[in-house]
Amino acid sequence: MRNLGGNLAKFREATEPAAVMASSPPHSSDATVTALPTLAPYPAELHEIVVAVRAIAARQKLNSERTMAEALNVKRHQLRRALSAMRANGELAPAEAKRKPLVGPNGENLVRSTNPMEVIEMRIAIEPFLARLAALRASPFEMAAINDAATTAAGVDSGAADLKFHKLIAASSGNKLAASLYDLLRRVASDARVRLNASRPACPKRTQQRDAEHRAIAQAILSRDPDAAEQAMRLHLAAVQKLVIERLNPLAAAV
Repeated sequence: MRNLGGNLAKFREATEPAAVMASSPPHSSDATVTALPTLAPYPAELHEIVVAVRAIAARQKLNSERTMAEALNVKRHQLRRALSAMRANGELAPAEAKRKPLVGPNGENLVRSTNPMEVIEMRIAIEPFLARLAALRASPFEMAAINDAATTAAGVDSGAADLKFHKLIAASSGNKLAASLYDLLRRVASDARVRLNASRPACPKRTQQRDAEHRAIAQAILSRDPDAAEQAMRLHLAAVQKLVIERLNPLAAAV
């Protein structure tokens, strides 16, 4: 490893007290002391990089690997090892996949040739499996994010909140191919030519019901219960499918 002394000096001064506290149990008489992350889960050769990344993450969003590696004067593969270990340990959020816009003849053909019923049918085929995998594989950080996203916060767009919840589950499945296919499916579904009543305001009652269904899914994932997670997702998507049918054929739904 290259000499990190000059570049990490400013991080050490700020983080050494925290490292000392993290390596020692908090004093029993001080109720305000909180145990901090230790370096125990990480190989010794990554300790300095982990400490530096913690210091950066406490102040700002992490930059690209290239920028961080240059700033810390370390090789990118060393930084990547540290970041991967921290993500696996739940200290950092999962890496955001680089997404390409749905353009070109293939994406356009998908949008033109499909319809809302086909979209929900594919969701029913894919998402229960993703929920099952998430219950088995999600990290503590990912489970916390899923639990937080299960309830739509005040002032947040209902559709955006729904998409965030489902994409968090897909990302937590540990299956990158399945998550990528699901991302493509939702991007097709979000096209205005496929979306049902895209300009129609969300119904507060339906949003409350949907959030309850989301919380049931989240609870099953947090409980590490793959059968319950899969079943809760099926029930949720059955309700979505019913809503799609009603909107496509309101006269039949009213009978």
